[in-house]
Amino acid sequence: MAVRVLGIDPGLTRCGVGVVDVEGNRSARLVDVTVLRSAPDLPLEQRLLLLAQGLEDMLDRHRPQFIAIERVFAQHNVRTVMGTAQISGVALMLAAKRGLPVTLHTPSEVKAAITGYGAADKKQVGTMVARILGLTEIPQPADAADALALAICHAWRTGASGGTLPTVTSVKAAAIMPGALTPAQKAWRDAERKSVPAVSVVPRSLKR
Repeated sequence: MAVRVLGIDPGLTRCGVGVVDVEGNRSARLVDVTVLRSAPDLPLEQRLLLLAQGLEDMLDRHRPQFIAIERVFAQHNVRTVMGTAQISGVALMLAAKRGLPVTLHTPSEVKAAITGYGAADKKQVGTMVARILGLTEIPQPADAADALALAICHAWRTGASGGTLPTVTSVKAAAIMPGALTPAQKAWRDAERKSVPAVSVVPRSLKR
């Protein structure tokens, strides 16, 4: 049975949202991908409301079992980080209201999961996302692939044993008991602790 994951690449001006179904053999299928937008000249509360409504629509229409959000890291552009953190908080709240488990993934671990290389560029990530999902073209713009990559990474990375699809129980077990992590997951965890990842931004609709 497939697991459905909704990936969110958070941003205040553009927020990428991708939904995929992933089978136990790691094959993945595109369900939907879109970009939610808010105009910079709107009041902050209106921008957050607009994006929240879009996220709610995607959550309620596609009913994912898991939510994956890109982890926010500090960078020189404080305004960008603040906007990313604000919409991430909205997404976390909406997931909690629906009882959905949420995992935050760093850009480096997403790249490692999708391409095998934690410092891959956007073109490499997009190429692999297209190949994994059987798409004839790379999702455009490049940020569209990021939301899908987050969702795929989550399904592949959080299984309690190799090739096993994640369940709410296995995700909690992996978080509580270090011994529940597979060797690959331990390697990813160790690499994450040593890395200093950068922040990505957001996608555009691929499917209409």
